[in-house]
Amino acid sequence: MKVILLENVRKVGSIGEIIDVKRGFARNFLIAHKKALFASKENIKEVEKIKNELNKKDLDKKNHAKILDEKLKNKEFTIPKLSTENKELYGSVKPTEISKILKDNENVDINPSIIQPVKEIKSLGVYSVVLNLHSEIQSQIKIKVIAQEENK
Repeated sequence: MKVILLENVRKVGSIGEIIDVKRGFARNFLIAHKKALFASKENIKEVEKIKNELNKKDLDKKNHAKILDEKLKNKEFTIPKLSTENKELYGSVKPTEISKILKDNENVDINPSIIQPVKEIKSLGVYSVVLNLHSEIQSQIKIKVIAQEENK
């Protein structure tokens, strides 16, 4: 299925580019998240008209991502979790929890979908987490999982 990209998408293409992708990816992700339009003649003309505006919007997003990157780069955040005697967690640390910690500690609103732990956080320790802030900007933070004291 041919679509026109409305923003830069990592490993897919850049603004205004007409690409051929699988139907499901186009419908369920690109079009659903307003990252692309179906490549009809009308849409192609429309995108050509607003291409400069889209580039400007993308540049604004990129600048915002750079600011976030500078603010968060290589910082360490601590999450207390209940654990067993052999340091395994009851459950795991999810991107939504990491997003909440970033909001509480740094007052930074980050969508959990752009948070990618390098490996699953299922035990106590320090873990690297990648933040895909923009198609060209990735930041890295550390999450330190410590034992939560049980209230007795």
